[in-house]
Amino acid sequence: MDKKDVRTEISELGEFGLINHLTKDIKLQNTESVVGVGDDAAVIDNGNMKTLVTTDLLLEGIHFDLTYVPLKHLGYKAAVVNFSDIYAMNGTPKQITVSLGISKRFSVEDIEALYSGIKLACEIYGVDLVGGDTSASMTGLTISITCIGIGEEQKIAKRNGAKENDLICVSGDLGAAYMGLQLLEREKSVLNEVDGATPKFEGREYILERQLKPEARKDIIKILGEKGIVPTSMIDISDGLSSELMHICTQSKTGCRIYEDRIPIDYQTAVTAEEMNLNVVTAAMNGGEDYELLFTVPLNKHEEVSNIEGISVIGHITSESLGCAMITRDGSEIILRAQGWEHY
Repeated sequence: MDKKDVRTEISELGEFGLINHLTKDIKLQNTESVVGVGDDAAVIDNGNMKTLVTTDLLLEGIHFDLTYVPLKHLGYKAAVVNFSDIYAMNGTPKQITVSLGISKRFSVEDIEALYSGIKLACEIYGVDLVGGDTSASMTGLTISITCIGIGEEQKIAKRNGAKENDLICVSGDLGAAYMGLQLLEREKSVLNEVDGATPKFEGREYILERQLKPEARKDIIKILGEKGIVPTSMIDISDGLSSELMHICTQSKTGCRIYEDRIPIDYQTAVTAEEMNLNVVTAAMNGGEDYELLFTVPLNKHEEVSNIEGISVIGHITSESLGCAMITRDGSEIILRAQGWEHY
């Protein structure tokens, strides 16, 4: 068969496989380009401070469902997830550009609502909206946001800096955003099947907010800076703890051990998972969209980092030969797999 007739389905590679396939041969040509494809943000050398650049593309029907996502919340979330990538480099977001693909189904008022959320996020996080583009779309709503930030050269935390015996730390709690999504999908199904049904969200406000209006962990970056703690590696948790930890280990050429009983899980997350007959640890490991920070620090920082409210030490970095595993409550080992959200 002629090579040009070969067709490979994107699903065969998956999201990460496709990215690796498309970018594996890219070589940086300019000395100012310090870090390119493969981290949370690019790094560009502009003298004393480094420029950080990241971008995200959100597609209706793939990344969001307007059946239950208010446009203002969507705008806020679209901006914040970009800020999170800059914070994950131990940097500070400064500017964003916003590009939209808009179908005829949307009115000016709809786009105003979307932008009100974007502008609110910019106001809260101190980020400037400096440009963008709009285009007609045949397939609903498309949102592309590029965020530009800065970071000090000696403090930028990349994914490839983890060392053997480093502590593995995570901010906040995990699995809440995924369980919020499951709750929204469940109630959507009920509404589709039962006329006049009322969504049952009482007592689940926290997990709904984690899905619909996440926050970037600017506060954690501030605290680490005040205490003089520079992570040896860092990433934000968008695709699930397991996937993100494996990104760090793969790029750092290390292994890891994390402990099931140390993974921080909120009460609402646990209760909702039990009601839906879902494994809450699986939700925390593979659910994604928590936008918490996963990072490593040297072992001698144990006391300092353990005393920071909102940070949990969940394991340690090992040699690459030991692989990546979770120690369960009964002491057995489960090999970690990258089972985060696949869009294809």
